[in-house]
Amino acid sequence: MAQLIEGLTVEGVRANVERVRGEIADAAARAGRSADDVELLAAVKYVAIDELPVLAQAGIALVGENRAQELVRKHDAPGGTELTWDFIGHLQSRKVKQVVGLVRLIHSVGSDSVVDQLAKHATTDTQVLVEVNVCGEPDKSGIAPVLLPDFLARAREAVTPVGLMTMPPLAERAEDSRRHFAALAELAAEHGLHHLSMGTTQDFAVAVEEGATIVRVGTKLYL
Repeated sequence: MAQLIEGLTVEGVRANVERVRGEIADAAARAGRSADDVELLAAVKYVAIDELPVLAQAGIALVGENRAQELVRKHDAPGGTELTWDFIGHLQSRKVKQVVGLVRLIHSVGSDSVVDQLAKHATTDTQVLVEVNVCGEPDKSGIAPVLLPDFLARAREAVTPVGLMTMPPLAERAEDSRRHFAALAELAAEHGLHHLSMGTTQDFAVAVEEGATIVRVGTKLYL
């Protein structure tokens, strides 16, 4: 596990947030979009629990955690209750009941077993994003694009899918992710879905240019 990020200052995080938001605004302008249409989600997987109050004081409102157990712990910690939480990691079916009720959005619904658990523990008002394996990597989570229509139909019996999420292959250049982001945007448009959760620290500007409504940024906000 990577070393936890500690010793944050309100001034330092606030400056980083302003810098990232500026990059989002520039990317949105290049695409003829409004920066107001893009949410900045702070990924907190490696942020120490004691640092959560700093994030809120620095102007961060939306955060995302990758692990269900840590989500529960951080959600209820000092500073955690001041933040809006999304779940952004791979969701195991046995962890669904821990996450439902604590988050605004689950970004990573990508298996029938998870949908089955959502049917037991969620309501049809629960909003989720469907994870799509747009690049077809055999070891990557998510639904194959060709299976998306049937999967959405099953998911809608349990919850409300409001968008799509993807994680493109690791690449040296942000530009290499563009075609994957464009493919996800096309799928979302085909199925009348608004939200696109795509883009992380290394490629969020390209994701914004291709239509991202949520970008998941981590270390660039803290270091």
